[in-house]
Amino acid sequence: MARSKKTASKANEAFVSEMQTGYASKGPALFLGCAKLASQVYPEARISIPLKTMNRHGLIAGATGTGKTKTLQCIVESLVEAGVPVLCMDMKGDLSGLAMPGVSNSHIEERHSKLAQEWQPTGLPTEFLTLSEEPGVRLRGTVLEFGPVLFSRILGLNETQSATVAIVFKYCDDHGLPLLDLKDVRAVLGYLTGEGKASIEKDYGALHTATASLILRKIVELESQGANEFFGEISFEPEDMLAGKAKVHILRLIDIQDRPRLFSTFMLGLLAEIYEKFPEVGDLEKPRLVLFIDEAHLIFNEATKELLERLEAIIKLIRSKGVGIFFCTQSPADIPEAILGQLGLKVQHALRAFTARDRKAIKLAAENYPDSPYYEVSSLLTEMGIGEAFVTALNEKGIPTPLAYTYLRAPHSRMDVLTPTELSSVVQGSSLTERYNRLVDRDSAHEILSARLAQSKGEKTKIPDPVYAGTRGPKKAEKSVLEKVSENTMARQIGRTVVREITRGILGAIGLKSSRRKGWFS
Repeated sequence: MARSKKTASKANEAFVSEMQTGYASKGPALFLGCAKLASQVYPEARISIPLKTMNRHGLIAGATGTGKTKTLQCIVESLVEAGVPVLCMDMKGDLSGLAMPGVSNSHIEERHSKLAQEWQPTGLPTEFLTLSEEPGVRLRGTVLEFGPVLFSRILGLNETQSATVAIVFKYCDDHGLPLLDLKDVRAVLGYLTGEGKASIEKDYGALHTATASLILRKIVELESQGANEFFGEISFEPEDMLAGKAKVHILRLIDIQDRPRLFSTFMLGLLAEIYEKFPEVGDLEKPRLVLFIDEAHLIFNEATKELLERLEAIIKLIRSKGVGIFFCTQSPADIPEAILGQLGLKVQHALRAFTARDRKAIKLAAENYPDSPYYEVSSLLTEMGIGEAFVTALNEKGIPTPLAYTYLRAPHSRMDVLTPTELSSVVQGSSLTERYNRLVDRDSAHEILSARLAQSKGEKTKIPDPVYAGTRGPKKAEKSVLEKVSENTMARQIGRTVVREITRGILGAIGLKSSRRKGWFS
């Protein structure tokens, strides 16, 4: 018996030593919790993630009710307190509590007693953003900024219909017809199948009325989902998230859960815009911005192969801009393997084995983590309690840390939603609301074509000058290696006649060239 206790003691000492060595950090680090072996929590085995590695992306996964959102809260708190601005995609509305200090209770006291860590209630400086009429800073983008590829993707068009959209974008570019909102697109399609039919046939080929009618129906369908509230100006500048004191920016998406196509395309456009606007900085002592995407499966469920390829390219490239991206979802299987392999930090909460499919998912999840002499991963994945998770990350040298069964700390902010009064108070105190909640309707394709039609009927009216988003006019695309790759992909799909224009849309989507304005989705 004495020998058995002595052997167990040595094993525990080896475990603690390995955790301490694996998670040691010379610079600032984010404290997540302490390592656990069997039923014992070891406060001396602190699990902390180097701040400088938070641009290496990450995953927070686990079944419903296992504590994913609370883990997300903890990481966000640590980042903002370290001076790193954060953008959170809040699909369920349960991240608003980050704005207010938490309230202690017996569970928090017991948890932090085991961690030998003091708990202090803290709220974060917060901006609430919205794509709809929900309270918050309004985010908008123009059709022009989306480009033909992403716009076609929102509409759910096939390859032939997407090629038609590309030609329409080209025609508008050549003839000074800015596409800012959906009424501009409708006006152009109506013109090109009516009075302007000869104009487009001469230089671009016939625009089939049946195809144009189908696109118009898709636009009407999109409008019925509230897209008119999003398309237009003033477009949000992502650099505004970096200004002043670090804050958490919470994009409230509660009312668009049933519109995953709009959300996923918006998300891809946002990443592209950030990639374009932010300079190359390499690996800094702390990231410039970190994004958290809750319910991440909504992006990938609706994504085509081509869009997944572009998203994979962005994930690979954007970390050099000092930007980290974290996906929060139920299972690692929700994330494509090519992207999963790019994620440096993995926090895996418990999974539930109710069906054969669940058991298969658990087996696959276990294979995503390094082997450990201390844990039977596939078994523990179904046995972990709330607020416990497997953690593995990258150390400051980029080497994977040992797998740690972690007893996580509690959030310092409120673990509940804000009341409508509290939410309204935060929104009213925003420095961005006054700027972005103004709706601007400049003269664009709709107004120009309406004036031309009036002139053709003999009415005395002035045709407005083309107004592009921002102060700059069209700017030619610059060739790059990735542009050539994109050309080859699109050539296989829709033919070489519209390759150059489609490619310009693709590069606008992934942020590898400048376009007409300083703004979103170019």
